[in-house]
Amino acid sequence: MLRWLIGGGREPQGLAEKSSVQTIGEEQVQNPYTELLVLKGHQDIVRFLVQIDDYRFASAGDDGIIFLWNAQTGEKLFELHGHTHKITAIAPFFSSDASEENSHLILTASADRAVIVWDCTTGRQVQKVSCFHSTVKCLTVLQRLDVWLSGGSDLCVWNRKLDLLCKTSHLTDAGISALVELPKNCVAAAVGKELIIFRLIASSDKSEGWNILEVKRLVDHQDNILSLVSVNDLTFATGSHVGELIVWDALDWTKQASECNFWDSSVQPDTRTEIKLSQSPNETSVQHLASDEENVYAAVGKGIYVYNLQMKRVIACQRTAHDSSVLHIEMLPNRQLISCSEDGSVRIWEIREKQQLPTEPVPTGFFNMWGFGRANKQANQAKKVQENTPMHFLELVGDLIGHSSAVQMFLYFSELGLVTCSADHLVILWKDGERESRLRSLTLFQKLAQNDLSKAEFCMFLWK
Repeated sequence: MLRWLIGGGREPQGLAEKSSVQTIGEEQVQNPYTELLVLKGHQDIVRFLVQIDDYRFASAGDDGIIFLWNAQTGEKLFELHGHTHKITAIAPFFSSDASEENSHLILTASADRAVIVWDCTTGRQVQKVSCFHSTVKCLTVLQRLDVWLSGGSDLCVWNRKLDLLCKTSHLTDAGISALVELPKNCVAAAVGKELIIFRLIASSDKSEGWNILEVKRLVDHQDNILSLVSVNDLTFATGSHVGELIVWDALDWTKQASECNFWDSSVQPDTRTEIKLSQSPNETSVQHLASDEENVYAAVGKGIYVYNLQMKRVIACQRTAHDSSVLHIEMLPNRQLISCSEDGSVRIWEIREKQQLPTEPVPTGFFNMWGFGRANKQANQAKKVQENTPMHFLELVGDLIGHSSAVQMFLYFSELGLVTCSADHLVILWKDGERESRLRSLTLFQKLAQNDLSKAEFCMFLWK
């Protein structure tokens, strides 16, 4: 485990050449993450991070091993062995009863066609299921129903004891790539370019059994769905390989918005076709989506975009946020965005309001004098362009350089810091340098105070 400082820092290997991305100098005043801990143990690409509680998290990847870590100290708590191939999905499974045994569990799926339930308190394997016909690509826990779902060539519903409650028939060779929970005991499953809505129906008898029913297939996407995110109880969103972003009603599964020229600030406001987020067909993949109550945040090619749900348009974007594809994006509580990329970088962005410039006056002429000809047309066009110009911009306020290969994802732990994982086999715990310095000073002061007290007690003993 290493501790070292960043400050503008070195660049990952292979990125020394000139780039068109925005850069930041060594003085990163708004970047609190000036200290880091390198957590070693994995032997291959680390693809997944999952939060267990306020201070613990798990990491997993292509080596098939799951590590449990302390986010405060960087201590390795457990090393979980049980899978023989790479991890393909991971999810926490919490009990609503804190006094219940095994209240903190995690589920892991692997290319070995098995799912294992682990006890996070003891690090022991609780149970293993190896009856899958294909690799499980995604896991989703329906906490309210106390069941979990596995998605592969089939959709299966399980209880906490790993009893198979019900399953669908074989869907497709491509299988389910993503799942998201919807209201009224429904889930949305991404299967290739289709979005399938399933509903869980309780058995008519008093057993805990469930039936699963396919209720609708949505075929609005033109290519494979890569990302799926729940916005709130009323809305969810999907993004595809060719740059389509569709916002859906979570109750009746109709399209709320489907834009097409995400990247073009001069697009007509009446346009309501599907979205192409980047001018280059090779850089349009919507790799990841995140959201809050106001916006959907999209990682598209090398860029990041902020799409406002109420206005149904992009309000801020950074078309070249990184040198390579952006793999993960999240919003922080302080209106900052964090993105990570195949180029090995992790970047912090702040959403700021843009000063709106007044529309330029149109030159007058003979026809313009009477309101004829092009004057009104030009004024209307200028007004439309101004209405569609993003009202905010993304300013780079932090550049975290520590990984030497693609950063797969990250976890935000509030005051405990930020965790990242990478293809370089490392997990890095980024810390607020000022906070850590204060904590060390406080610890030192307490030790000195204890020493002084011991000396005083010793002198008192001699005086007696």
